[in-house]
Amino acid sequence: MLEPWADRLLPVETVADHARLGYRDRVTLTARWDELRSWRFGLMRRDELIPIHDCPVHTPRVNALVRLLIETLPPQERLPLAYLHVAGAQATLIVKARQFEADALAAVAAGLPEIGLDGLWVHCHPAAGRRMFARSGWTLAWGSGESVDALGLHHGPTAFQQLLPALHERAMAAAMHHLAPAAGTAVLDLYCGIGASMRRWRAAGAATLGVELAGGAVHCASRNAGGAEVLRGTCIQRLPQVRDWWQRQPAERVAYVNPPRSGLEFEVARALAVELRPARLAYLSCSAGTLARDLTFFEESGYCVDAIRPFDFFPLTHHVEVLALLTCA
Repeated sequence: MLEPWADRLLPVETVADHARLGYRDRVTLTARWDELRSWRFGLMRRDELIPIHDCPVHTPRVNALVRLLIETLPPQERLPLAYLHVAGAQATLIVKARQFEADALAAVAAGLPEIGLDGLWVHCHPAAGRRMFARSGWTLAWGSGESVDALGLHHGPTAFQQLLPALHERAMAAAMHHLAPAAGTAVLDLYCGIGASMRRWRAAGAATLGVELAGGAVHCASRNAGGAEVLRGTCIQRLPQVRDWWQRQPAERVAYVNPPRSGLEFEVARALAVELRPARLAYLSCSAGTLARDLTFFEESGYCVDAIRPFDFFPLTHHVEVLALLTCA
């Protein structure tokens, strides 16, 4: 996919062999009730659930939680569980019902302190499927509704976090070196999540604006990147406010983007490449295909691709994330 930039494509960076197992602390598992074997948790392949109750890629905490749920959850008629979602020290049971019996989780709650979780949520979502979460129907069933990860970042039950902090540090260091944020620099951070990258720009003294859709992530980003402005909404929806903020910055202006697998929306790519034209751009991508599409557009708009650095953020899977570093010609 990235062959047109082969001369700037660096070797894949990964972690030591011992860190390639037991790293996955963010996972979504399908739950199915089996009359003979109690609850089963795993991945769907066609119409069959493949149980992964002791997955070597999951952290010990995730595997311990799955074992606890198998031992203590009530049967499906009492708790119609559809999915288990784990985000760091926050776990969510997604139930296909409008309500649940709080005492149905008494045995689960009794075993949670030994696992290392901070909070257990129940999300009642009768239509849960391809769209797993809805705005309403959230109940904190046990513990605290917010956690602090190993990097000191506040996060909630749906937050996205990079799973290998040491490797993520390397990617962020490369972005920092390229963008060179400092007092007198302004950084636009699109799809900013819980503010892990914005915290760096702010620590360097740069004026920072972030845009994120998820309300919980926006709340955490405001805490994690003190002094940054954070707008809630899609990047397309917030383009008018982005333009206004951009024009008010007298400093050197740069941008960092970390879009979903679908890449940059055309309106956002055009605003960046044609209208805003940051001096430097760092683009962290989880899809080589959409990244290639967007890099082609930026090159056609007068940008130079300086380097492309792949990172093995998900060892033992086929997913490779890529950091592209661009400069306005």
